[in-house]
Amino acid sequence: MTLRELRSREFWRAVLAELMGSLVFVSAVLGASVPGPGGPSTGPLYPALAAGMVAVALGHCFGEISGAQVNPAVTLSLLATRRMDMLKALAYVVAQCLGAIMAASALYLALPLRTTADCFISMVPLEVNVVQALGMEALSTFQLVFTVFSVEDQRRRENPEPGNLAIGFSISAGVLTAGQYSGGSMNPARSLGPAIITGFWENHWVYWIGPVLGAVLAGMSHDFFFAPSASRQKLVACLTCKDIEMVETASVSRSSLSTVTQTAMRAKQVNKQEQN
Repeated sequence: MTLRELRSREFWRAVLAELMGSLVFVSAVLGASVPGPGGPSTGPLYPALAAGMVAVALGHCFGEISGAQVNPAVTLSLLATRRMDMLKALAYVVAQCLGAIMAASALYLALPLRTTADCFISMVPLEVNVVQALGMEALSTFQLVFTVFSVEDQRRRENPEPGNLAIGFSISAGVLTAGQYSGGSMNPARSLGPAIITGFWENHWVYWIGPVLGAVLAGMSHDFFFAPSASRQKLVACLTCKDIEMVETASVSRSSLSTVTQTAMRAKQVNKQEQN
């Protein structure tokens, strides 16, 4: 990223979108985690529904501005696969964490009882091993980020499939799957905000290493093994800091070329028939 791009209105508009998106996302998830007056804990169902639905809404609001990532794990996976440069990724992560802290602070001040803030915290249950919680965070984030990358590829091909719904369902599924083992955070910023407000840091590293590890593995496995443009040359280009776009153009498979050729031939035939 050049200094001119850093000063551009579009860049700071995108950073602000990530801050606002993270604030809204974390507010929705934490708000759904708080039990009613005198009521029992809501469990993972309400946060899962809230996270999935607000993700769909944010995709429509900020998708064209910043991608509506609102998750440092997603941003770092894009950085690892070289879909985003270092400076922009750093700005996004800072904005996401700041938005999460603002959301946790606002909800904490709005709580009638401060003790209910314990529902905000991402913590490893006593009956669960730390390694198990780490694995569940990595696994649930893996399926989320793999879905994000797949949706992005479909958008590049101008596929009309509702990708925001797929991402929302993926988030809800991840929270429901990992909720009883680790809380189903899948988002380091979502865990950081409540940790700063409440001062609870026990096993906090799980909610950074787990999601980031799962996200990076998902992004790299999609781009270098499952994507239509995946190839060994593309993987080598990423590891050696070469231009990936040039490799993607040069490594078009024969099947893709034959499909393009067939499409062109059919178009010519249609033009000839119309002329006749």
